[in-house]
Amino acid sequence: MESALESLRQQSLARIASAKTLDDLETIRVETVGRKSGALNSFSKDFGKMGTEERAAAGKLLNAAKQAIESALDERKARFEAAAMNARLESEWVDLTIPAPGVRPGSLHPVTIIQKEIEDLFQSMGFTVLSGPEVETEYNNFDALNIPPDHPARDMQDTFWLEGGNLLRTHTSPVQVRGMQRLGPPLRMIAPGRVFRNEEVDPSHEHTFYQLEGMMVDREVSVANLIYYMKALLAGIFRRDVTVRLRPGYFPFVEPGFELDVQCLLCGGSGCPVCKQSGWLELLPCGLVHPNVLRMGGIDPDQWMGFAFGLGLTRLAMMRYQIDDIRLLQGGDLRFLTQF
Repeated sequence: MESALESLRQQSLARIASAKTLDDLETIRVETVGRKSGALNSFSKDFGKMGTEERAAAGKLLNAAKQAIESALDERKARFEAAAMNARLESEWVDLTIPAPGVRPGSLHPVTIIQKEIEDLFQSMGFTVLSGPEVETEYNNFDALNIPPDHPARDMQDTFWLEGGNLLRTHTSPVQVRGMQRLGPPLRMIAPGRVFRNEEVDPSHEHTFYQLEGMMVDREVSVANLIYYMKALLAGIFRRDVTVRLRPGYFPFVEPGFELDVQCLLCGGSGCPVCKQSGWLELLPCGLVHPNVLRMGGIDPDQWMGFAFGLGLTRLAMMRYQIDDIRLLQGGDLRFLTQF
């Protein structure tokens, strides 16, 4: 029996070493150590014919041969499985630093988010959303807003002039003129859009930015109406109480005019580059519409009156999301924009 067991062990180990697949290993396992038809089991059938000492010695030999064969099977199986895993990893390897194929999910620009919220707010209060061209006439951008050619207020707006006397609009106020001329009174309108100034770029100034203009024209409109809508606007934008101040301000298209400032939400009023170390940001120029502007829009100022306001959507976005550099909003860096 000893020689037969040794011969079976050697043959089985040789077959295991030369096996090509896991299926080959399974076949060898069934033929050698399988419970029903395994070759090693045939040796145990002769144990009943042996004496006690001979049976014990034969049992040790049988167990040793079985352990050697099973150990070789497990080792060879582990190698096959490792090779299969490596092949799969090689064929299915993905570089996680490469963007996924197909259309990537997008996100709204922070200025767009603010604009849509303000549009929804004012539409709920009966205002119409209007738009106008970015390339404007000198008349609509200045003259019709009570800013004639010799008016010093023109010096406050460094303008990109185009051929033919047109210009890139310096504010969204020309849409007020177009709205009055096209719709007439009574009128409730807002006009969001992109505007352009020949500015020196720094953390708080850009040559291209976004504004929103608003106007109400009706029979009985007062400063009280203006304050009400401005408070509703700020509550809707910041979703919390903010510290504001109202001070006199000069704007050619309103009389009287006011500056509504908000305490800087980035520094809490202590001073930072965005608020120019003042602790305050000029947020809402506003006032009652100047009679000359009403006349230019084809409205009789003796019969109608109104209020107007303008705000910087870009600056609001900076306040809402605590962005400390306006240049990030126009930079096109997706790492920045996808945060919103």
